[in-house]
Amino acid sequence: MVTCGIYHKARILDSSEKLTLVRTMLFEQANKFGWRLQAWAIMANHYHFVALSPESAETLQPMVSAIHKWSAWKLNKIDNTEGRKVWHNYWESRITHQTSWFARLRYVHQNPAHHRVVDNAVDYRWCSQAWLERNANRSFVNTLAQFKTDRINVLDDF
Repeated sequence: MVTCGIYHKARILDSSEKLTLVRTMLFEQANKFGWRLQAWAIMANHYHFVALSPESAETLQPMVSAIHKWSAWKLNKIDNTEGRKVWHNYWESRITHQTSWFARLRYVHQNPAHHRVVDNAVDYRWCSQAWLERNANRSFVNTLAQFKTDRINVLDDF
């Protein structure tokens, strides 16, 4: 699981265009580096994703760097703020237990509802909840919905 924050928690991703740009960069770079996205949520000042790594997880840093480099350049172009620092850092955690995996999947799928951006995460276009409900077996969706997320230690005070 990866969390990436915008510098000083600024709400730079404040339009559909910008949210879509970051989502597109995430998808493109994950595909390029061989990471298989399982959950994602892009918010106004941070994003999360859960992914299955390729054989070498050492590609995470170059992948995140590429996302941040190109999205910052494009975001600054949109806002006419050349040279502005956009991304602050990223935090990663390797998930080794199935229970932790399911809880974090649910946490990321539900992140827009957690932050009260929407009542139902399925209505938020920049997270994976609607994708999950369209593509996963209904029994898996129902099972995932039972996992508690209140004890997860995730940096998410955005």
